[in-house]
Order: sequence, then C-alpha cells, then structure tokens
Amino acid sequence: MKGSSEIELILLASTKVGEKSLVLHCLSREYGRRSFICSIGKSYPMALFLPLNILRCTLHENGKSELWRVSSPQLSFPLNSLRSDIHKNTMSLFLSEVLYRSIREESSESELYDWCLRKILELNALQNDYSSFHLRFLLELCEVLGFKADLEGLSPFAGNHYEDIRALLSLDYSAFLLYPLNGRSRNEIAEILIKYLGYHLEIHLDIRSLRVLRELYA
Repeated sequence: MKGSSEIELILLASTKVGEKSLVLHCLSREYGRRSFICSIGKSYPMALFLPLNILRCTLHENGKSELWRVSSPQLSFPLNSLRSDIHKNTMSLFLSEVLYRSIREESSESELYDWCLRKILELNALQNDYSSFHLRFLLELCEVLGFKADLEGLSPFAGNHYEDIRALLSLDYSAFLLYPLNGRSRNEIAEILIKYLGYHLEIHLDIRSLRVLRELYA
C-alpha cells in the first residue's frame, strides 16, 4: 500500500460487484478518468452514488492493483435542485452517460475536471430556461476535448437544422439558453452533436439515455 489521501471525484457511473461493493467510474483532477472500488453498507444510501454526484473520499493507493479503493464517501455539494427536478435529473443522466462513453480511461485532458464541476453546479443553480443546457454542454465538451465545434465542421451533420446550429454557435451563454427551440428540434440537434462528437473521437456513441431525454422533451 502507498498510503491514503483525500480526493474529490465526479461520479459518471457505477457497477455493482457482489453485495457489498461498487466500482465507481469517475473523473478526478489528479487522475482524470479512472475507476475505483468502494465498499458499501447500510450506512451508505444508494442516492449517494447517483451519476454526476461530486464525492469527497479517502483514496487508498495500491501498488499491486490498478483498481484502487476509496472509502468514506461524502457529498461535496448536495445538488438538491438537480435531484428534485425531473427534467434536470433526466438531463444529468444524459450528460453523465456522454462523459462516461466519450472520455477514455485514464484520460486526463487539462481543465476537464474543473469544467465538468462548473457545468454540474451551473445546471443545479439554474432556476429556469435550462431546456437547451445539454446542447451547450455538448458544444463546450467538444472544445474541452480539443476540437472546437464550428459551422464548417458541423454542417455535414446539420441536415435541416443548419440555420439553428449557425445561430446557436453565434450566441453567448445566456442568449443560447433562451434561443427558441421546440422539443423535437432540441432532440434532433442533440443527436447531431452526439454524432459530431463520436466522429471526432472515432467511436460510435450509443447514448441510451437520449431516448429518455427525447420522451421528456417530446
């Protein structure tokens, strides 16, 4: 064992291992995208391990295993608004799956963690006009991952939404969230941005929660 230290993690997904353990698929400042194993018991409600939760844990490094252990998980931020609003909560599932499927294990792009943390807290704080937040998130994620989305690059994917995408790319954050889109257009643009992201990452992004988001914003 190399000892223990405190670490803050953004939880992207979790996998149950037996009855008393979870593998937590996370982002951290120190290690980028990495998975950790955590023992769970009756004192840890499963709500603690919802996607996009920001956890403060004790990290136990282990030179004999790549799967390090974390213990004593606690919420760094409560995210009450995000969890109590069905629209925000559904959007958080979508965003976490995008991050989980698009960021490679041990990937440590600079500023990725702090950007994700800021976006989670922004979504939690928004009181209204957040129905297009996930579209802005996807565009910014492209830039954080190293390929800024522009009209030339997006035009082959844009289809009937070329003019909407052209307009959205020209708007600042506040005006972007206020740009008028119906639910169908919002869903179709989300699919366009997912395809664009997958094209640049050279992977097929099958985002299953997009179906749930599509139903919510039909």
